[in-house]
Amino acid sequence: MAALHLLLLSLLCTLFVYQCHGACAEVDSDTEAVAGKGFKLGCISCKRRSEVDGSATVEWYFRAKGEADFVPIYTYDEDGPTIKHDHFMDRLDWNGSKRSNDIQDGSIYLLNVTFNDTGTYSCFFNRILFYANYEYNTVVNKVVQLSVVAKATRGTASIVSEVMMYVSIIGLQVWLLIEMIYCYRKIAAAGEEALREAANAEYLAIASESKDNCAGVQVGE
Repeated sequence: MAALHLLLLSLLCTLFVYQCHGACAEVDSDTEAVAGKGFKLGCISCKRRSEVDGSATVEWYFRAKGEADFVPIYTYDEDGPTIKHDHFMDRLDWNGSKRSNDIQDGSIYLLNVTFNDTGTYSCFFNRILFYANYEYNTVVNKVVQLSVVAKATRGTASIVSEVMMYVSIIGLQVWLLIEMIYCYRKIAAAGEEALREAANAEYLAIASESKDNCAGVQVGE
């Protein structure tokens, strides 16, 4: 029975993954980078009508800490990526949707982070949806407040997530152990019942044979 439960659980997980494959989830970007390392600036805008064809371009802007204005730093369109600011030259790589003009992930990767990269990053999705008789234009804006530190620190959310993961693993193991004990007891009880039935059947057979022997002896006399 435990094996059956595991099989059903595996099938449900497989079905869930299959249904969610290729789905879009708007996950917020991390906001803390470590100096000297790389960092992913996340920017995801899911298309609400997946059955409608569309295309999108992505523009990134940056406002340094203490500055008043945003400056363009990066664009991505059908012609590919373009770095538009000297401060980020050779330090930005596309990390979003690939092999499609219908962009939903506009993330970029920042190489060799410096303390001067601290500030506000703004990501714009310029999307066109192609309907039968018209085109619909939308603009979506995402903002990332980035701070740069000398050494990585663990946030509360990260610690809570890890604790919940371990709790889930322990809970699953306890559940499996309970299922195994339950199944073992069911099998043991069924085995004992089968042995009793076999013993009863054997006893009845012996009793019947003895009765027949006694009847034979009386007839002979």
